[in-house]
Amino acid sequence: MQLNQLHRFHPNKKAKRVGRGGKRGKTAGRGTKGQKARAGHRLRPELRDIIKKYPKHRGYRFKSIATKPTPINLDLIEQMFVDGNAVNPETLFAKKLIKKEGGRMQKVKVLATGKLSKKIVLSGCLVSGTAKKLIEAAGGTVT
Repeated sequence: MQLNQLHRFHPNKKAKRVGRGGKRGKTAGRGTKGQKARAGHRLRPELRDIIKKYPKHRGYRFKSIATKPTPINLDLIEQMFVDGNAVNPETLFAKKLIKKEGGRMQKVKVLATGKLSKKIVLSGCLVSGTAKKLIEAAGGTVT
């Protein structure tokens, strides 16, 4: 056998060209109606349909994609920490008050619900104005 004698066992099939006259009247082998029955039909890209289904997020109607900080109340800090402890996202994670999100430490905001009687050193957290006053009134610091 020579290279010039090789041939495929199953030859490629040619697509049947329809709508070219001959003995096929009416729909000419195209079925009936619709996008695929028209001349020069090009199927509409699926990705375009997917994009068009998304609402256009403008104005005040949609929720922000920014991650909101995890709220921690002062009464929880009162229960879990002793006098003079440092309160930051790492210590809150160690005491299982917050979780990691996607392998990262969550943002934390300290809120003023409850009373605080212990001196704490708060760092690396967002703090509400009232909570800051209560922490400083108890002798703690906010950095």
